[in-house]
This record gives sequence, structure tokens and C-alpha cells, in this order.
Amino acid sequence: MKEQTRSRITLFFASKKGTALLLFLLLFSIASGLLFGSASFTFEEFFKGLAGKEEALTANIIIYYHRLPRVLGAAIAGIGLSVSGVLLQTVTSNDLASPNIIGVNSGAGLFCILLLVFFPMSYPLLPLVSFIGAFAATLVITAIGGKTGGSKTSFILAGIALTSLINGVISFITLLDDEVLSAYNAFSIGGLKGVETERLIIPAFVILTVFIISYLTAPKTELLLLGDDIAGSLGVHVSSMRISCLICASASAAASVSFAGLLGFVGLVIPHIARKLSGISVRNQLITSSLCGGILVVCADTLGRTILAPTEIPVGIIMAFIGAPFLFFMIIKSKNYDNR
Repeated sequence: MKEQTRSRITLFFASKKGTALLLFLLLFSIASGLLFGSASFTFEEFFKGLAGKEEALTANIIIYYHRLPRVLGAAIAGIGLSVSGVLLQTVTSNDLASPNIIGVNSGAGLFCILLLVFFPMSYPLLPLVSFIGAFAATLVITAIGGKTGGSKTSFILAGIALTSLINGVISFITLLDDEVLSAYNAFSIGGLKGVETERLIIPAFVILTVFIISYLTAPKTELLLLGDDIAGSLGVHVSSMRISCLICASASAAASVSFAGLLGFVGLVIPHIARKLSGISVRNQLITSSLCGGILVVCADTLGRTILAPTEIPVGIIMAFIGAPFLFFMIIKSKNYDNR
């Protein structure tokens, strides 16, 4: 009975109807994010402000200059980190691979801090520098995983070790400058306060490009799950395919980190939810993960802005309360995952 129910759920969310439902939920969460916040107003004021009526000027300013950039940023960050998580878990065949656990986020964060310390006027280069840091961290972890036979435990432990090392370097840098320390504390938690629409254009373009490339190459990416030998015999250039997937995963995560900070657990939690909903098809996972990731981060940010209003809880803290228990559950459930 359970298998039949799962099959029906998978068929539904792998279909256009399931995609339409998730898209509706994403749009609904965006609308809720625009409506709710520390400043409250009626539905009438909300719609008048949305329409730009003069009698609702305050609502108009709050909606378009404060809430809209945050809601869009939350959706974009959720999509970017979810796509990165799907690619990392697929290419490494590891259920626990995600941008924050294996050091991708930390690598991007380190390079961001270095840029802000040594070249503070080069802020427009932040997305590019974030990508370089994220990709460098990914290559290090992949190389270490290869040297140790590619076991899942070694891969995760290497990622944790690299993250600790990078965090140590960042902590040392921040000790030298109080202003950098203050900026990094907010950056490390992950949040969307003060995000401007202009800052979202380049990250959104990068994430959209990664999604398109990943979607088009998904059939070949799926073959990597069969093992290198079988994938190679089916015509896949394994090393090139793996590197291209890692580049895409790094770029997508770095684009999100560049404006949302080190937002954790999205790339871990959402791919698992996507697989449960839409099955093992990488294309279906990319679509479902993108929409679910956007919904989750938008809702988490809205909750953080309203639950203790006017005090704001950064979205990274909300995600930690969601993601950490999920990670514990995954570890307990998959305690023998290294022997599979």
C-alpha cells in the first residue's frame, strides 16, 4: 500500500500538474512574503500599495523597496543552493553532500572575506570571487576523495576538515579587523537584510544558466550513478562530465552565497525532498528542488521577519533549526551508508 502511494506521489510531482502545484505554492509564498512583516497593513492597503496608489504610499515603499528584494533574494538563493545540492549529491553518489557540509560555502565565504579586506572597492567582483572560492574547495574535496578511494565517509570527513580549516583562516582574518569581524558574523549566519534588487541580477543570471545547462545534460549526469565504468561504456566522458557538474554546482552555490551569506542546509534538505516527491530522474529533481528550495527559503525568511517582530531572526538561523534535525535523522537512518 505504501509503495502504491509513493508511486502515485512520484508520478504526480513528475508531471506538469505537480510542477504547476509547486509553482503556485512558490508564488503564494512570495505573495505572503510581500504581505507579512514587522509592519502590518490591511489587504486593502496591500493591494493599493502593490498597485502604486498615492493613498497607500507607505505600503508601496515597504513592498517594493524593502520586502520585494528580500523575497526575490530568498527565492533565488533557495533555487541556487537546491540546484547545487542536486548536482553534488548526484555526481558524488553521496546523500550527505551539500554546499555547506563539504566546504563549498566556506570556500566562497573565504574568498569573499579576502576581497572585502584587501579590495573593498571591488564589490562588483563578489560573485566571480565567490565562484573561484567555491570551485577551489570543490576540487580539493574531490581530489582527497579520489585519493582515499572515493568512499562516502572519507568524502564527508574531508569536507568537514576543510570547512574547519577555512573557518579557522576566516576567524584569524576577522581578528585583525573589528569591522571585518562584524561584517563576517552577519555573513556567516546567512541573511537577506539589506539586499538590493540590483545585486540579484548577476546571481540570478548565473543560477538560471546553471539550471539550463544542468537540465540539458541531465540524462548524461544520471549515468554517473551507474558507476564510472558503466557510464564510460555508454559513451559518457566521465571525468569531463564530473568536472562540468562540479563547476555548475560551485557556480550556483557561489551565486547564492554572494548575496545571502553562508546559508546552510538548503542544499542538503531539499534534494532529499525532491527525490521523495519526483523520483530519481535528475531533470525532475532539478525542477522539484528549485521550486521547493524557493518555497522553503521564502517561507523561512518571512517567518524570521514576523515571529518576533519587530526583532528579526536571520533566515540562516531558521534554516539551522530546520536543517540540523533533518541531518541527524539522515545520519541515523543511513548509519550504514558507507557500506552500500
